Amino acid sequence: MSVLSVDNLKTSFFTEKGEVPAVNGVTIDVPEGKIIGIVGESGCGKSITAMSIMRLLRHPGKIISGSINLEGQDLTKLSEREMSEIRGSKLSIIFQEPMTSLNPVVKVGQQVSEAIRVHTKVSAAEAKKMTVEVFRRVGIPEPEKRYDSYPHQLSGGLRQRVMIGMAMVCRPKVMIADEPTTALDVTIEAQILRLMKILCRDYGTSIILITHNMGVIAEVCDYVYVMYAGQIMEQAETYDLFDHTGHPYTCGLLRSIPSLSENPKRLYTIEGVVPNLLRLPKGCLFCNRCEEAVEKCFTERPNLYGVESTADSSCGIHAVRCFQYAGEVEADGR
Repeated sequence: MSVLSVDNLKTSFFTEKGEVPAVNGVTIDVPEGKIIGIVGESGCGKSITAMSIMRLLRHPGKIISGSINLEGQDLTKLSEREMSEIRGSKLSIIFQEPMTSLNPVVKVGQQVSEAIRVHTKVSAAEAKKMTVEVFRRVGIPEPEKRYDSYPHQLSGGLRQRVMIGMAMVCRPKVMIADEPTTALDVTIEAQILRLMKILCRDYGTSIILITHNMGVIAEVCDYVYVMYAGQIMEQAETYDLFDHTGHPYTCGLLRSIPSLSENPKRLYTIEGVVPNLLRLPKGCLFCNRCEEAVEKCFTERPNLYGVESTADSSCGIHAVRCFQYAGEVEADGR
């Protein structure tokens, strides 16, 4: 059962040079208690998708069409006041850099307590007790002492744990983690990822994990969406994606992972860059960088086509936006 369903979401930025379609027909289903990964290069639309779901876009960004259903409630139709009640209680987000997300002149404990009191009717003393408990839950040592610390007094890993605690303290239905381990070393990264898996298991919270690291996807995600230039290029159960990779772009991402073999070769790179969204190709958005492109790829846009899957996935079918699979069942017509 999906707790969050994003259907054919389109988000654009209206600039002096024209409309920039940053998210172009994205459909995502988030089952209850699962971790969903969104992966792709920088500039492919991952973070804008997250900001659209949270309704945190600012001018000149705007949701053009589509729906975002959280437990049957379409978030695109809610007022800003109604969304404020949902953010933090039913839907929360962890940003990339906690130092810019935490108020530098307010103690971290007070910031988390404030989030609790906004969404629940508890006293200041009870809110502090809940904050200390969530700090202990996310692995912050000496939580009573850390309650009175300012952000600059904490390490990057501890600041990120504070952000996770703030996001989880009201036990939201869905938590979005936008590259939460980007600024952390690999040891702390592993601890944060393990913590997120534990919280998902114990609280039943669904997580949307945004990253450009395929290794992170393999480590923690149940299902994965591969994004490119604002569109979903491939979607599958995680193990199925790695075992039966379909789209040339996904293949390129996997091939670019450094190898630990005894005879390492030169690191593979996908030639070119993500296209300018003001001047998108007429055909497939990946055609100018694809080693397998044929004439049709340059003139027509492919839909998502379902492919045969060996995985027992509860998150949906394995689908690829590529004409190689045009003979298969069409996934969604987009």
